[in-house]
Amino acid sequence: MRNEIQGNSLILYFEGEVNSYNAEAVEKDAFATIAGKSFDTLVLDFSSLKYISSAGLRVLLKLKQKFDKLVIKEASLEVYDVLEMTGFTTILEVHKALARIDVRGASIIGKGFFSTVYRINGDTIIKVFNRVSDPQQIERELSLAKQAFVLGIPTAISFDIVRVDDKLGVRFEMLDCISLQEAFVKYPERFDSLLERYVALLKKINTTESIDPNLPDIRKFFLEKVEVMKETIGEAYYLKAKKLLEGVPNRTTFVHGDCHFKNIMVQGDELLLIDMDTLSHGHPIFELAAIRAPYIAFEEDDPGNNERFLGVSSEDCLRIYNGLLKGYFGEVSPQIQDKIALVCYIHMVWWTMVNTPEDSKRLNGSKQRLFALLDKYDDLDIGI
Repeated sequence: MRNEIQGNSLILYFEGEVNSYNAEAVEKDAFATIAGKSFDTLVLDFSSLKYISSAGLRVLLKLKQKFDKLVIKEASLEVYDVLEMTGFTTILEVHKALARIDVRGASIIGKGFFSTVYRINGDTIIKVFNRVSDPQQIERELSLAKQAFVLGIPTAISFDIVRVDDKLGVRFEMLDCISLQEAFVKYPERFDSLLERYVALLKKINTTESIDPNLPDIRKFFLEKVEVMKETIGEAYYLKAKKLLEGVPNRTTFVHGDCHFKNIMVQGDELLLIDMDTLSHGHPIFELAAIRAPYIAFEEDDPGNNERFLGVSSEDCLRIYNGLLKGYFGEVSPQIQDKIALVCYIHMVWWTMVNTPEDSKRLNGSKQRLFALLDKYDDLDIGI
């Protein structure tokens, strides 16, 4: 039986069939392979297992009785169905094999730093993650999306996690949809109505109470960002930023955290979110600061970023951002604009340090703008 150690796990590779004819031999082989090895988790890789009978299930039961931390991965649909029907999925951690999707020739309808969205056919899109390799992290995002959907936030319903070459993705069924970014570009005459629905979506998110006690607190996350930035921004500005963030009122309403128009799909008259991995709860100032980053802040130290990343001119991005604020607040004072920008630059300094530390121009530019605003304000009150 082929095996390997990966970190603290021992992986056993099951192949072919495990049935009444060979189950005893497979059991002996498995225990002989395990003997003398040091590991915390026993992983059974079923990627090459085509069939398992009741005799094979008894082998799994004996392994589970001996090793409490036992995980089955890459189980085919047929094998998974057997495990589910016999109740083994209730006593074992079992992961299905991921369907493989070929996106060659598919049109790209959205592309960002962390993911790319492909249209496969008339009713299917695939969101491929560029920097996520853990299916459990994606499962968490899908779980958050379902929770938000139940509470009335319009999210696209995902079917399953898939594999695209060496990357992971999520398959969505969406009929005749386009991204909100594409809608702004293709239908300039609909700008006002699209913006109105965009504002309504933001308000719906930011006024819906979360019922999940495990949902992250975005203010806590920003305080953690400031800790990371401490040496970079210096003691005085660190203390000022920390004090301002601590003064932001607690909220249990949702914050999407990355609600730019490439993470929103237009299906008929409805806007649907397709990206929920940044979902948290907290004050709307964090939502608006996160929106300011792609539309305004990234362009400031990298002219042309809006065209390359968003496919929209800096002038149109500014028009969209200002329109969102006006729709959100009615009247937007310079103080509100500044305080949202202050929180945005905390994010920008942290994001640059973590993701592109070599970009000294963006780091220094964001720091200087942050310092100027920290010198100017003693609270982050934006009237909501």
